[in-house]
Amino acid sequence: MCRVVDLQQAVLAKNDESAHTLRADLAARGTTVVNLLSSPGSGKTALLERELELARQRSVPVAALTADLATENDAVRLARSGVPVKQVLTDGLCHLEADMLRRHVEGWLPDRTRLLFVENVGNLVCPASYDLGETLRVVLASVTEGEDKPLKYPTAFGLAHLVVVTKTDIAEAVEFDEAAFRANVERVNPGVEVLLTSVRRDLGIGTLLDRALAAADGAIPHAPVMAHRPDASAHAGAAPHHHAHPDGTGAMAHFPS
Repeated sequence: MCRVVDLQQAVLAKNDESAHTLRADLAARGTTVVNLLSSPGSGKTALLERELELARQRSVPVAALTADLATENDAVRLARSGVPVKQVLTDGLCHLEADMLRRHVEGWLPDRTRLLFVENVGNLVCPASYDLGETLRVVLASVTEGEDKPLKYPTAFGLAHLVVVTKTDIAEAVEFDEAAFRANVERVNPGVEVLLTSVRRDLGIGTLLDRALAAADGAIPHAPVMAHRPDASAHAGAAPHHHAHPDGTGAMAHFPS
């Protein structure tokens, strides 16, 4: 058992080193990475498509990389936004890793790309442990998934810089308890912003883009308590991620409201 744990920690440590280097390399070329995590069917692709369309309308240079075990369906949908999109097929791997992202970005990512949105594999377990060199980590959950989702997947929600609730247009129909969901998020990630969205009703559209642009401009995202706990690496196999300010100060700032 110890050998398995040691191997896992070594893999995560190597990934964190790669992520740190990738983050610095992309920052040097002016690119900020936004890592989107969710369960399958959360509405992640639909929301991202709208955000990409809005970015193009605002003349913000963005790109998107989407990962799935199979099919290029999501890339086809995202490409309708008119921005550069790349599909990554993981051939059964349940998550992306920093070195994988680097390989797919090299030679493809257009120059002067300000934001790179990464739609991670639909899964809240494996991807939660892997830093991709992102500046902003966003975890999404639809109202159909239940208010206890943050408690069932504490690592994913506990390391998020922003939590997004999707499909709120059907919240009443599925008896979604917003207050209970917010309370559960607060238990695993005190102080993190919870954003309500509905693609159908155009609710909250553009806020994710605004938060990403703020991070790209130097605003420091919410600092998850779990990311700075000494025992974070032992929690559900997650590696602690210390996303400090680029100037090394670790100074805190807040997103604009």
